Amino acid sequence: MTNATDRAVDATARPRSGIGEGTAVRHQKTLTFRAVDEAVPGKKWQSLFELHWPAFERWYLSETERERPSYLVCFNALSKHMPELLPTYRRLCELSGGRDLPARMLSLYRPPPYITGCSQAVMAAGRTNVLVRNYDYPPELCEGTILSTCWNGRRVIAMSDCLWGVLDGMNESGLSISLAFGGRKAVGDGFGAPIILRYILEFCDTTEEAARVLSTVPTHMAYNITVSDARGHYVTAMIGPDRAASIKRIPMATNHQKKIEWYAHALASETLIRERQLAILLDDKDTTQERLISSFFSPPLFRSDYRRGLGTIYTAVYYPAEGRAEYCWPNHTMELSFDRFEESSVDILYTSHPDRLEQG
Repeated sequence: MTNATDRAVDATARPRSGIGEGTAVRHQKTLTFRAVDEAVPGKKWQSLFELHWPAFERWYLSETERERPSYLVCFNALSKHMPELLPTYRRLCELSGGRDLPARMLSLYRPPPYITGCSQAVMAAGRTNVLVRNYDYPPELCEGTILSTCWNGRRVIAMSDCLWGVLDGMNESGLSISLAFGGRKAVGDGFGAPIILRYILEFCDTTEEAARVLSTVPTHMAYNITVSDARGHYVTAMIGPDRAASIKRIPMATNHQKKIEWYAHALASETLIRERQLAILLDDKDTTQERLISSFFSPPLFRSDYRRGLGTIYTAVYYPAEGRAEYCWPNHTMELSFDRFEESSVDILYTSHPDRLEQG
């Protein structure tokens, strides 16, 4: 386990900025979410790069530059494991100025460790086919960009991370996908999960194809990836750098893999409580699609501890068979689809005390 991972434990397990647990201090942060439509990488992506690069540069060098692999190592890793991404990768490197450090970061090969919360669930029965997820993370570290693209001949709508990676999203074939941290300390050779999810949405049509990618492309940390397609076929893949992927027909995931291995993170994130809530909902024959979705706006699935980076940043709802997505906050919903994707933005104010979100 690296020192950076130890620091990540501290970030999730203790209050930030020295604020005590019982101190009634109003902690707030405003984050702008942007829906951006650009079929091929161009000026819009370049503007996003220029906006976010200073923060990503600090993150990428948060250990030391010697900890990060060279450009040649990064390029060779992409060439070996996800060669179909290379044309897009080269274009993004050009748009970022052709510089060494951005090119290394954009590969997302052996990046610094980072940790999220997250709950995700699939309901696929009869006419119902939906993937719902909450993304729990510090607001100040979330990119807030929803990208509509057609980089490799297949349209994709996804919540962006690391400028071209994917936190969750879907493609026009009806494949939807979401990631959650796997709750383990292991760090090793491999890619950040967001670039693996991008690869899947760009080049896979079905859950079975996605499962093959998740079983072969190495990841640098433990993640739980839930996948569903237009036919209602779904799996959750538990992946990590130190063991073979476990891929099973499980319709949900929180932040542990099979058993608790990182007790401090499990306690802080309430992963078992959230898993139990999802299990109860999905096992109840009376649970409707609407009931499942609404549960993500209430505790324990919805969390508001933004001081410790454990609050829910957004709720994403994907309808794979309809090519439609919703990005939701308690007081606002952004509805997008392949048939109608309108560029827009919304400011969301995150407040730890009192427990609520407000549209800015």
